[in-house]
Formats: sequence, C-alpha cells, structure tokens
Amino acid sequence: MKNVRDLVSPTVVVALDAWVDAGAASTTAVKALADDDAPLAATFDSDVLYDYRARRPTLEILDGRPSTLSWPDLTLRRARIAERDLLILSGPEPDFRWRELADDLALLARQLEVEQWISLGAIPAAVPHTRPVPVLGTESSPGLLRGNVTPGPQGLLRVPSAAISVFDIAVAEAGVPALGYYAQIPHYINGDYSPAAVALIEALAQHLDVEIDVDELRADSETLRTRLDTATAVDEKTRAYVERLEEMVDESRLPEGDELISEIERFLRDRGSEPGHGQIH
Repeated sequence: MKNVRDLVSPTVVVALDAWVDAGAASTTAVKALADDDAPLAATFDSDVLYDYRARRPTLEILDGRPSTLSWPDLTLRRARIAERDLLILSGPEPDFRWRELADDLALLARQLEVEQWISLGAIPAAVPHTRPVPVLGTESSPGLLRGNVTPGPQGLLRVPSAAISVFDIAVAEAGVPALGYYAQIPHYINGDYSPAAVALIEALAQHLDVEIDVDELRADSETLRTRLDTATAVDEKTRAYVERLEEMVDESRLPEGDELISEIERFLRDRGSEPGHGQIH
C-alpha cells in the first residue's frame, strides 16, 4: 500500500470488467473519477488472480519486433472529490481466489477506516433506450441507498454471482457498510452504452452529495441516442418492440421475472435466431 496517508472520509468505489458491466457502463463511469494516472493506493498479484489464457496480455509489435506487453491488472487508485477521498478498485474481474481476495479487501477496508463500500455495475434488461436509465440498488442494511434508488428487484432472485458481490458480502461482514448501484441497459444494444455510465455517476454523485463532471459522457450519450433512434426507425419490428417497452415504462410497470424473460425471448424470436439478430450496434 502507498498514498494512503491522511485519508479523509475514504469511500471505496468498485467497478470490474465483468458480466455485470453491461455496456461497459461501470468501468466507463469510474474512469471519470480516476484515470490511469491517478496515484496507486494498492496493487494486487495478477499472476495469482488471472487466467492469462482467458484474459491474454496485449502484445504490441513494432516493425516486426515484439515491443511491449500490457497485462490484466487489478488496482486501487486514490482520487479526491470535494472534501473526501475515493479509492477506486477497478480492473478485469479476477478468475481465481475470490474468497481469499474478498477477505483481504475486507481487512484492507478496516485498516484504512473506509466509511462505505460502493459497487457499480450494469445489467441487460427489457428497458427502452428512449427513456432515462433505471438504476437498481443493493444494500447490506436498510437505509444506505440515497436519492430515488431503491433496493431491487423485490423478492428472492437467484443468479450466478459476480466477484463484486463476493467482495460486498465480505466487507459488510467486516462491519463496513456496503451498497451498490446497478444501471439497467437495453438488452437489444450491443457495445458501450454511455447513458448508463452517466446514470451511475449521477447516482454516485447524489449519494456522496458532490458534483462530478460528466459533460464529455453526456455528449457521447447524445450522439449514441441519435444513432439508436435512426437505427430503430428503419426497422419496423425493433420500433414496435421499443414502443411496447416505452408503454410499460410510462405506465410505471417494468417487466419483472418471468415476464421480463418472456419479453426478451419474444423479441429475439420475432427478430430471428441467427447470431447478431436482435442487437443494435
């Protein structure tokens, strides 16, 4: 560890490149908080965390000569927002030793006297791109979430866990309040989805009661919205599906559970089962 002296009200913000980072929303969001030049607070042993066959290092070849390698890396970087310190934990989701790493992170959080642990993520959902991005929350105890974000979905939901949730539970068991903000992005979109990144930053800013500049991401979002509107307008089936989702949102009735799955399956069936169908690039 380094660069961790004199921390003021430290909050850990976590975003991992994983299957709960749909549209690269959370990893894009934290780049607005701390880029690769932000001071490192802690590093982790990549050799014991990653399967390099699954996440191969990137090789740069210059004029036929292998020159540099960029390895997958999990880092904790320090950033200052208003009068508080943020510790940004980001990188690819580890392949190995989730429980061991979670215990180490919980110990680290206690040593640094972390006030709260906030996870960011994004999941595909039956929501239209023409409406504000819905954000769901998780919390280790009632009352941690702020703004108009509520815990959800209601009832019991069993899903394959991401590493980020393993960390949340370990940290909470160590006595550190843990919560999460998860954007829902249109499942019919393929590629980065900047509107969700903006929604996550706004939720985080409201939670911390600070201002965070998202002007560049807003501009990207407007460009993407124009492109999606154009693509939707020229495809009758996609347009009809988006209109149906709009009606549900306008009625304050988002599909849940079996209905959500049925909606997605119906859309894909109408579009055809061939690879690539049902997604707007």
